[in-house]
Amino acid sequence: MSETPAARSDLDRAAFRRADPQWLADAWSRGRVVVVGDDGRALIRDERLVLFGSDEVGAAGPTGEPLFLGVDAGGTAYFAVNRELPEVPGAEPKHLWEVGADLPPRETSLLTQALALVRWHRDHLYAPRSGKPTTVEQGGWVRRDADGEQHFPRTDPAVIMAVHDGVAGPQGRILLGANVVWAGAAKRRYSVLAGFVEAGETAEDAVAREVYEEAGVRVSDIRYHGSQAFPYPRSLMLGFIAVADPAADPLRTDPDELLDAQWFTREQVARVLDGSDDSFTLPNRSSIAHQLVLTWLRAG
Repeated sequence: MSETPAARSDLDRAAFRRADPQWLADAWSRGRVVVVGDDGRALIRDERLVLFGSDEVGAAGPTGEPLFLGVDAGGTAYFAVNRELPEVPGAEPKHLWEVGADLPPRETSLLTQALALVRWHRDHLYAPRSGKPTTVEQGGWVRRDADGEQHFPRTDPAVIMAVHDGVAGPQGRILLGANVVWAGAAKRRYSVLAGFVEAGETAEDAVAREVYEEAGVRVSDIRYHGSQAFPYPRSLMLGFIAVADPAADPLRTDPDELLDAQWFTREQVARVLDGSDDSFTLPNRSSIAHQLVLTWLRAG
């Protein structure tokens, strides 16, 4: 099974350190810092994430203090802060989705975790029930409100699925859709279908429901593939592969979700990936959507 970028990380999140303010203060003084700008970008230079010393950045942003990410095998602690990006010669601000496939795995993981935490804190400055301000605790992994209630970083599970016809060879087909959010793109982009898991629903049920709702297709043989943290703003993408019969269910797209949906052959997809066909685009290399397409392509 192919792994998505940063599917595994060698960073120890060291949760037992989060409740130790003295340790966190000492670790901050000698640690390395990921700086995330207000637009979610970080500095990249020579396909590496630019890290800073704590004395170079301070603890700016809505959290009021640094966010503890973990420690590496050598004992170096890593933190995140949300502030204006410093000026660094040769470095450029980049989004995670632009560089996630090119960074070393640890740095992709650091940036993913930093972005997820920063965005959660920015959205949870106030308690949802009382509207009173919350304060940061445990290295950024808890916000506490005036009534003493703790609030933890939220993760929303979503499913993303490669639906194919089960046919081997170049004429085997995969179902891809063009999402309405890409309507303004210069060239039409197609990807595998995806959607959020609803309350009281299993991931497998969500796969079947989302494919039927968005494209009118019924699936079977739903198999788990892998996952990817996707902090836009707080999703965990659960990847699946499923089978459907194109002849059994004519495509019927939900206009609120998809501009278009089509069955594409391996031959067509391979040509787009190798650049010999530029009539449409596919998901970027840093995404689990890309890995799902590749897994199907290579299986034939």
